[in-house]
Amino acid sequence: MLSTSPTMMRSSLEEMLENLRKRDEDNPKENPPALPCRPTSKARLPSSRKSLPVGFKVQGITEQVKKKDDCDDMKVREMVDVGPPLRRKNSFGNSKMKKKIKSDQSPYLEVVREENESQSGVVNGGGDNEGGEVAMSTTSKVVVEWEDNVDYFIKKKLRVWCRLPSGDWELGRIQSISGEESDVQLASGNAIKVLKTELLPANPDILDGVDDLIQLSYLNEPSVVSNLQHRYSHDLIYSKAGPVLIAINPFKSVQIYGSSYITAYRQKVADAPHVFATADAAYDEMMRDGVNQSIIISGESGAGKTETAKVAMQYLATLGGGGDGIEREILQTSCILEAFGNAKTSRNDNSSRFGKLIQIHFSMMGKICGAFIQTFLLEKVSRLQSRVVQLAKGERSYHVFYQLCAGAPSDLRGRLNIKMASDYNYLNQSDCLVINDVDDALNFRRLQEALAVVRIHAEDRESIFAVLTAILWLGNISFQVVDNENHVEVVADEALTTTARLMGCTEQNLMLVLSTRKIQAGKDNIAKKLTLQQATDSRDALAKFIYARLFDWLVDQVNKSLEVGKKRTGRSINILDIYGFETFEKNSLEQFCINYANERLQQHFNRHLFKLEQEDYEADGIDWAKVDFEDNQECLNLFEKVFLFAVGTFITAWHFFFFGRPSINTLCAMQKPLGLLSLLDEESNFPKATDLTFAMKLDQHLSSHSCFKGGRDGAFSICHYAGEVLYNTSGFLEKNRDPLQPDSLNLLLSCNSSLLQLFASSMLDQSQNSIGLNVQSALDTQKRSVATKFKSQLYKLMQQLEDTSPHFIRCIKPNSKQLPGVYEKELVLQQLRCCGVLEIVRIARCGYPNRITHQEFAQRFGFLISDKSGSQDPLSISVAILQHFNIHPEMYQVGYTKLYFRTGQIGALEDTRKRVLQSVTGLQKCYRGYKARIHFVELKTRISSLQSLIRGQNTRRKYESLLQKHRASMQMNKNKHKHKRSASKALDEQQKAIVQLQSVVRGWLARKHFDDRQTLEESNVKIMNKIKEDNKIGEVKGLLPVQVSNNVVEELQRRVARAETNLAQKEEENTSLRTQLQQYEARWSEYEAKMRSMEDMWQKQISSLQMSLAAARKSLIPEDASAQPGRQEASTSPRSYDSDDNWFMGPRTPGESTPNKYPNPIVEARETNGGVLNPVNHLAKEFERQRQAFDEDARALCEVRSGQSTPGMNSFDELRKLKIKFEAWKKEYKVRLRETKGTLHKLRHADVEKGRRKWWGKLSVRSHKTQVA
Repeated sequence: MLSTSPTMMRSSLEEMLENLRKRDEDNPKENPPALPCRPTSKARLPSSRKSLPVGFKVQGITEQVKKKDDCDDMKVREMVDVGPPLRRKNSFGNSKMKKKIKSDQSPYLEVVREENESQSGVVNGGGDNEGGEVAMSTTSKVVVEWEDNVDYFIKKKLRVWCRLPSGDWELGRIQSISGEESDVQLASGNAIKVLKTELLPANPDILDGVDDLIQLSYLNEPSVVSNLQHRYSHDLIYSKAGPVLIAINPFKSVQIYGSSYITAYRQKVADAPHVFATADAAYDEMMRDGVNQSIIISGESGAGKTETAKVAMQYLATLGGGGDGIEREILQTSCILEAFGNAKTSRNDNSSRFGKLIQIHFSMMGKICGAFIQTFLLEKVSRLQSRVVQLAKGERSYHVFYQLCAGAPSDLRGRLNIKMASDYNYLNQSDCLVINDVDDALNFRRLQEALAVVRIHAEDRESIFAVLTAILWLGNISFQVVDNENHVEVVADEALTTTARLMGCTEQNLMLVLSTRKIQAGKDNIAKKLTLQQATDSRDALAKFIYARLFDWLVDQVNKSLEVGKKRTGRSINILDIYGFETFEKNSLEQFCINYANERLQQHFNRHLFKLEQEDYEADGIDWAKVDFEDNQECLNLFEKVFLFAVGTFITAWHFFFFGRPSINTLCAMQKPLGLLSLLDEESNFPKATDLTFAMKLDQHLSSHSCFKGGRDGAFSICHYAGEVLYNTSGFLEKNRDPLQPDSLNLLLSCNSSLLQLFASSMLDQSQNSIGLNVQSALDTQKRSVATKFKSQLYKLMQQLEDTSPHFIRCIKPNSKQLPGVYEKELVLQQLRCCGVLEIVRIARCGYPNRITHQEFAQRFGFLISDKSGSQDPLSISVAILQHFNIHPEMYQVGYTKLYFRTGQIGALEDTRKRVLQSVTGLQKCYRGYKARIHFVELKTRISSLQSLIRGQNTRRKYESLLQKHRASMQMNKNKHKHKRSASKALDEQQKAIVQLQSVVRGWLARKHFDDRQTLEESNVKIMNKIKEDNKIGEVKGLLPVQVSNNVVEELQRRVARAETNLAQKEEENTSLRTQLQQYEARWSEYEAKMRSMEDMWQKQISSLQMSLAAARKSLIPEDASAQPGRQEASTSPRSYDSDDNWFMGPRTPGESTPNKYPNPIVEARETNGGVLNPVNHLAKEFERQRQAFDEDARALCEVRSGQSTPGMNSFDELRKLKIKFEAWKKEYKVRLRETKGTLHKLRHADVEKGRRKWWGKLSVRSHKTQVA
């Protein structure tokens, strides 16, 4: 238990401070690290439970650095001609510590010495001083005044910035000084006289174009602008201003975004300022710390915010691509949102008319698992600026309208009746229909592809285009005045018909909604006709409402496609792209809301880069002089809350006098803070209020505010952070109300279009908490003004940004003409002032961007030191680490709870930690590899033994299985041969039986034919005998006298005449027959000639075949001579019989062998009954047999005559058949001849190899033959 003694209550930090003070008294030259004194603030003190070790001392390296500076002093003076830093307002450090420098001594010496000290204080010399000139703490800070060093600049003739009478800054050199004036020779050669107060020191040439403004020795406006211009002229559009990335729009394509650049930043090879570097830093912090990140991209219109956001998304998609295509969908959302939310303005060809926040969600492994898009202020801005229905000169509406008109295919044009953009009033009123170097038709095809990628179906896509076309045709609806009171009716034309068809409503209902308004009088509804202006406003309000709801619905569909689902881990990177600060000649409610949003974003910027930073320094008790910066909190208070105590007191007294003591709620309501937004809402609720009364009310209540200035004719001015803007109240109240009539909502509910019904029903869903779910209650919920909704959405956005770690990108517009290579210094300087770049750089130079608690620092870097014999207090370990690595005292400060480091110091320690971890990992890897190899060898030996046993067992089992299969196969082969022999025997018997049956049948047929023929001859003989007998009887009767009647004679004469006529006809027929016979004889002679030529051809072919056969016989003579004497020819028994074979023309009788049509030369060449059959003899025999058969057939055809030919026989057909038969036989014979040759060669090689076999080969052959037998 701790004692209550005062001496025992001292903390370890106080003990360490006492030791350091004692050491300082003994050795005042060696200053230890600046440790904090006990603060008066509420900062938490370190725990007093642990104390520092006895005799603990901090050893600095100030003496070493001082020696090194003395040696390098002359070298520095010769190498760099630099001057003293200008310290006017907002100077940093302790202003009480000032040191006079002689005129002949370089004022840059202290700065260079600090750079040398910072480089020597990094671990192993590896610390890279990214800040250039390092701002010193109060213990060593040397602040010099510009007026004290003019002589030095004159003597060294150093460069200075000189303000010209025109207000521009130009480089020059001081020639002489007379009083308060100085003679300066400009770079152009001209000499002018200027006051000393109009001179600023310029940086040396070596610092021209540095990539981080912290590295500038002199930080002033002309130096910053000149440095950015130098980089911009070399296409280096990215620069750093401490923690902020400055991006200058090049207005041209710059080749710094390819895959090679992504790989370089991904592998940490490149470190130049880039959007990729900012996105990579956000990704690393998210994965390392588990904290959500946000990339806030800001700048004025035309500065390149949209393109910068797309580049950041491209890098994150590549870095976290998971291969499932979600990253491609995220990138395609930019095309969709740009088409529906961007438009051409007078300052930017692709201006974002809404704000979007894209949340990209990552898994635990760092892969993209989904995204969510939030749109801010789109509905309000689009309805405020009336971008859909009203355009300024030279501007365009949203891109999607022009893309639809230019790129819609012909079938879609026909269905939706789409015209050209010049035919629509909503588009042609600005006389600007195209953008230079932009192809709207190509962009429409890309839009369709993007919609398909995010899985919006074809039906929904056509519904979207139908709604867009309906909006355009709605703008073409015209009105005609019908009476003296300017009441109007809708003109029934093509615009009305097409709009009603696309919306899915009747023309009559649409006409009533646009030309009348229902007013409720008690329980009755009265239809009131509208004037021309009222009808036009009603039509435009309907178009704006439909388009705003369409955009919201489209974003919802995209979010459904990118839904994270169950993979949500809470890690995300937000990318904010919102419109920038705007100021025009005439500024209305549109610019009012946009600039208010930018004021809130600027406050968020100030809070994280200025307020929280310095509050953290002060709370932790480090030595720090507060930096002044321009805080826009007063301007925000003007918008949001200005408490009018005097007015509130008067109202309270008035209420007490007339109504008695007010309640608490009444008092709170009467004391409600008033601001621009609340006064605007209050005035909008008064029916008779006008824009002029609103301006008077502002001037009455806010005239005392420092950021508000009243004006004439309803105008007022606000001093924004970017400058003063004059607003015109004309149209403020009407735009703030922006009402939608109930008739229009009822019309949408009655439409057949599913999208329009959905838009109206979504508005009704918002009124579920109201009394009764109807159109009127839905409209009541929408009575909140546009400014109020604007403010609530903006607060929601800021709350989301506060929950993340921010990364800022400031986009700069180099010129107002949007031309590449043009750099307007005044325009750039104005934007830099708005961004507060100079203040950011000053804080970054003298601040401590890296901070870490004692506990975390000791845990992360404690293993780097080997001596841990002392106290294990985190503060002691932290200081020991700093001493061990010789971190220069100027590079860090010790707070009560944290350690604060300059830029680059933590990086050096991280590099050392990484090297040590890599060494430890390498050593562990080697040892683990050694152990793993030993274990592997042991396992391999055991596994090999086990595998040998298992493989042996498996092999034996496999051998037994194969042996059984072999035995079964052998038995099967024996059975097969046995069945084959029995089948062959049965086939032979069956063949003989068939032949015998055929011979019997043929014999019976022959005998029957013979008997029939014999019977016919006998009948013929009998007939002839009878005829002869009849003739004899007739002759006998003819000898007797017969009396013939005249009729008989006449009949006979007629018969004779007919017979003569028939005879003449027969003679004619004989003549024709003789002619045909002569023709047949001529044709037969031709046929005989063809037969003779055919015979000659056959003889030649047969001769060639005989020669081939003779050659084959000669080649086989040596083999036959060497053959055994017991070899003889043998004929094979017929295996098959073909009863239809025309090759064998002889009789088919039993006992005769039937020739084989397809003999097998290989089978015939096998050894049978101790001898070898010669296949050539069979071929020769077959050849002779076929030759004789063909000769007989040819001879038979040649001997045929007209009297000898068989009836119905066609000689030409028989000749053709014989020719075809001969060609087929010749082809088959050649094939068999080649096969026989191959077989004989194989047999010859087999005989040669048979003699070379060894005894075991012969034994295997014998066993095989035995098994086959």
